[in-house]
Amino acid sequence: MKLLENDTLLLRALEPEDLDTLYRWENDTELWCVGSTLTPYSKFTLREYLAKQQQHDIFQTNQLRLMIIEKQSATPVGTIDLFDFDPLNGRAGIGILVDKPFRGRGLAMQSLQLMGDYAFEILHLQQIYAHVPLTNQPSLRLLQKAGYEQSGVLKNWLKTPSGYADVAVMQRLIAPPPAFA
Repeated sequence: MKLLENDTLLLRALEPEDLDTLYRWENDTELWCVGSTLTPYSKFTLREYLAKQQQHDIFQTNQLRLMIIEKQSATPVGTIDLFDFDPLNGRAGIGILVDKPFRGRGLAMQSLQLMGDYAFEILHLQQIYAHVPLTNQPSLRLLQKAGYEQSGVLKNWLKTPSGYADVAVMQRLIAPPPAFA
């Protein structure tokens, strides 16, 4: 079994030629409300980020961002991230972006499965988590279908144009190892 790919998708490292695509996605102000971005990114800053990603691994940066590539067309359709990587406690946050023209085709679900397999089998994580606004029902349904469970709610966690929003803490856990007798 190959990790980070299936018949439809490939999750691959960022490449310098991804600059224009990342620039468009990172500067889409409609997406800022689901992240922590407050200002636009310059191409210079993104170029530096791309160079840094190629020089360091997740154990140095505590983050792994991969491009989601539709194999048939070799088109980048989104990104998926592990962040706040904590090898001591066996956990990381996960974030995903699928570009608007490619939504509704099951690509996010496949990407979550591929990244989850990598996180559990290669990085030996015990859990992956996400913080999702309670108003983002499509993302909550996606994560539930991908095996995540809601373990709590963080009150007034995100500032939005209409006030503060609560977020669900979603977790996907692997089964704990058997206890020693």
